[in-house]
Amino acid sequence: MGQPTIRPASPKDAGFIARNILSAQRGPLPRGWFDIALGWPEPQCLAFVERLATAQRRSWWHVSQFLIAEVDGAPAASLCAMPAAGTGTAARSAIAEVADKTWLNRSELAAILRRGAYAADCWVQGGEGDWLIEHVATLPEYRGRGLVQALIGHALAAGKVLDFKRASISFLIGNEAAERCYAKAGFAFAEEKCDPAFEALTGAPGFRRFARAI
Repeated sequence: MGQPTIRPASPKDAGFIARNILSAQRGPLPRGWFDIALGWPEPQCLAFVERLATAQRRSWWHVSQFLIAEVDGAPAASLCAMPAAGTGTAARSAIAEVADKTWLNRSELAAILRRGAYAADCWVQGGEGDWLIEHVATLPEYRGRGLVQALIGHALAAGKVLDFKRASISFLIGNEAAERCYAKAGFAFAEEKCDPAFEALTGAPGFRRFARAI
C-alpha cells in the first residue's frame, strides 16, 4: 500500500462521503441517526445524505467540511473538521433544504426532525469555541493502516491555522475502536451523557466526548 494522500473533499466525493457518514453514525451498531430519523431503506438514506453533502446550506454533512485520505488514488477514509458553533442550526436548515428539493411535505419534514430528536438528551459536543471533528470513518478494507491518524493530524493543523485552541470529538459509548483511535491521537476523556430512551432505541447508552489542545 502506498502512502495515503490527504486532500479536501469535492462534490464528486458526495457518494463516498454519504456512505462514510452513515458508517460513522452507526459505529458498531446496525442503525445510526439517519437510519432512525429518516426511517427509510439504506439506498434512500444514502441518496438523501448525498444531497446534503452538496446542498447550498453548508452543514457538517457538506463536502466542503471534509478531508479525504486516498490510497493509490482511491478514497479510503474521511472525516469532517469545522468550528463547533452553529452546527445544529446549519444541520436543520440543510435538512429542510433537501426535503424541499425532494418534495417532502411539511409533515414529513416534521416527522424526520421529531424522530431525530432522540439523540438530543445525550449528545455532547463541547464548547461553541471548539474545533469539531466528526463523521470519522474508514472503508473496512483499509482499516488498521493509520489513515484516521493521518486525517486527524491534518484536521488539527487546519484548526490551529484558524487559531482554535481546543478540539472535540464525540462517539457512541461502547465504540471501543473509535475510543482507542482517538486516544492514540492525543484526545482524552472530557464528558459523557447517557439516556435510557436512547439506549432502548439504539443499543448504546449515550455519547462520550474526548478533547485535546491544538
